[in-house]
Amino acid sequence: MCKSRSATKASQPNSRHRSKPSSASTAPSSSGDAAASSSSGTRTDPGSRARNQPPTSISSGSSSSSKPYTSSSSSALSRASLRSSLPEAPALYSFAELCTATNNFLAKRLPGASSSAWRCTLRGRDAVIIQRPLRRRLGSGHPDAALRARLAALGRSHHSSLARLLGASLADDHVYLVYEFVPGASLADCLRNPRNPRFTPLASWASRVQVAADVAHGLEYIHQHSSAAAGVHNRVKSSAVIITEPDFRAKICHFGAADLAGEVPDPDPAAEDAEITPVLSPSSTRKGSSERQRKIEGTTGYMAPEVLAHGAVSRRSDVFAFGVMLLEMISGEEPLKYRYDKERKAFDVFSLVETAREAIREASEEERWGRVRRWVDRRLRDSFPVKAAEKLIRVALRCVETEAAARPDMTWVAGKISKAYLESKVWAETVRVPTDFSVSMAPR
Repeated sequence: MCKSRSATKASQPNSRHRSKPSSASTAPSSSGDAAASSSSGTRTDPGSRARNQPPTSISSGSSSSSKPYTSSSSSALSRASLRSSLPEAPALYSFAELCTATNNFLAKRLPGASSSAWRCTLRGRDAVIIQRPLRRRLGSGHPDAALRARLAALGRSHHSSLARLLGASLADDHVYLVYEFVPGASLADCLRNPRNPRFTPLASWASRVQVAADVAHGLEYIHQHSSAAAGVHNRVKSSAVIITEPDFRAKICHFGAADLAGEVPDPDPAAEDAEITPVLSPSSTRKGSSERQRKIEGTTGYMAPEVLAHGAVSRRSDVFAFGVMLLEMISGEEPLKYRYDKERKAFDVFSLVETAREAIREASEEERWGRVRRWVDRRLRDSFPVKAAEKLIRVALRCVETEAAARPDMTWVAGKISKAYLESKVWAETVRVPTDFSVSMAPR
């Protein structure tokens, strides 16, 4: 039998001095209890009232007293889970630790890497170690202290399109950079499979525009929002982009390598988009002259004209390299092609930039779109929106302007590519083959 709230309050606990049942049963509240006690002539001392409190009041008090302990333990667990979910700061590895992980660098090197690269297990993580020549000192103090400060700054940068930097180490004239291992294949191998040139995993238009958007947003983050001292990648190319499996998203490799290897000196803080001073080689000098020769580093086909002429690296030279790579993604071709002419006994060079300019040369829309269809990668099987393809080609050609000042920044480029991706998704939904129909093979 369940009691109501008033009946529960009226019921008195067992005690030595019992009141009359009639008095207790007629009292609906605590004021009624006091009246009943005075009328019966029974005096109850405060100590006995405290000892004779109902068990319900004791249990409620104990539960309320345990609430602070419960809340503190839950908050501690939430802080611990949050701390474990946050990425760790890049570490300063000892050179001996790297030697142990790579078997004194005798392990098999990663294929296709422009610099020396080894895959290994370091502190329980699947990692990749790359070796870069140290072009300049990172600071005026102790080298390890300067490297630790740079690593701490780079550790504040995180983006889904950047391979994570795990740490670095200095040894002699080289810096060893440790990155997370990203499973997948390089964009260059996805576009030009050396074993099967007719096959590509990026066989749809949407997948290529998605990759272009990932790289554009990652590069825009490096230029505008990262904590890198120079804010320049300096090695933008298709072999430095990994396409992950199975969702075919892009990750840019070697973030921060240009800063840590001293390839780009720190820009003047007063100049927001100032060019970087060219890197000079102190070991090579001209005979009879004290002038040092410039040592230009880069990949043929991706280097901007000002880099080839003066070795001046900037964000605009990154934009140039991205424009070349965007044309590469649309056409599937290399930036430069060499064909041997038997009659002249010489090689002819075909530039991807020049063929793209020829494809969108002024003409009627029908003729121009016909050239665009022939220029785009044939492995897409002519299944792409021609208008969107022409827009992306024009964006890429804006990026590869001869004058650095005429090139757009990556914020503008990323916005244009994102818009093209949304238009491509709408196009894909429009041309999708319907699947909600059935076919009957019965005779009529």
